[in-house]
Amino acid sequence: MHILITGGAGFLGRKLASALLVRGSLAGADGRPRRIEKITLADIAEAAGVPDPRVSSLAGDLADAALLDRAFAGSVDGVFHLAAVVSGEAESNFDLGWRVNADATRALLERCRARRTTPRVAFASSVAVFGGALPDRVPDDQVVTPQSSYGAQKAVCELLVHDYARKGFVDGRSLRLPTVTVRPGKPNKAASSFASGIIREPLAGVEAACPVDASTRMWLVSPRTVVDSLIAGYEAPASALPPSHAVNVPGISVTVGEMVDALRRVAGDAVAGRVVFRHDETIDRIVRTWPRDFDAKVGRALGMRTDASFEAIVRQYVEHDMPKRA
Repeated sequence: MHILITGGAGFLGRKLASALLVRGSLAGADGRPRRIEKITLADIAEAAGVPDPRVSSLAGDLADAALLDRAFAGSVDGVFHLAAVVSGEAESNFDLGWRVNADATRALLERCRARRTTPRVAFASSVAVFGGALPDRVPDDQVVTPQSSYGAQKAVCELLVHDYARKGFVDGRSLRLPTVTVRPGKPNKAASSFASGIIREPLAGVEAACPVDASTRMWLVSPRTVVDSLIAGYEAPASALPPSHAVNVPGISVTVGEMVDALRRVAGDAVAGRVVFRHDETIDRIVRTWPRDFDAKVGRALGMRTDASFEAIVRQYVEHDMPKRA
């Protein structure tokens, strides 16, 4: 089978590709495993770091029809749609956010529809589809109420995935990801970027500014665990999905203060002391709209798991993703 991963040059896309290569197969609509013969990584830049003859890379704008033409030139059996303009940038650049996050998703679904083979599509949605007055623990059937452009774009795409699935054009499912941390590399324009930065930068000997209060509670997941959840969500039979075809991916509910405490237990007081609280109203306003905890019963029933603790997430980063000093 041929798997297309949009956003494939990113950290998460490359981790997903590597996990799929190790597995070697994915369950199809009939529940039986099918051998993965080809993975295409499509992104704004060429993908690197996945050296395997089964992997090819396409660079270009996902909102550009030419890139989609190339991506769907041969048979495509399944799609992991990860590509997106991140939350902070989607909020500050309205037109770009809607073009990439919504228009390009519709164009991708249209390519799937044109194949007339009902390819399976796992869309990476976000907990940002929720906002406003929410219960302390969000149930699986909570009505979406986005309070940001990014959340609105993800909510619109969830409806698109559902409708294309209802019509039989795709075998679609939307997977609402928690904030993924700890991501290696440099900070990006996501409002949640600090959730990685306050761990990653202090461990690298650099001061990290935290734009929200220590009491701010977040819904988090590690890179390794979210990759497993993406695969579990992809393999889930359509009959096991809720009517919305949208699933809240399990995570852990942790305050920023607890995150810093976990860093202290792993790396000591000096490292944790590099986290400096410096309020940013724009980021804080976005983060405050996000839910803090979920039931995620459907996700767990589909085989998705959670991390043991935030300390375990920090140790995972140190052992597997943190650059090694010479």
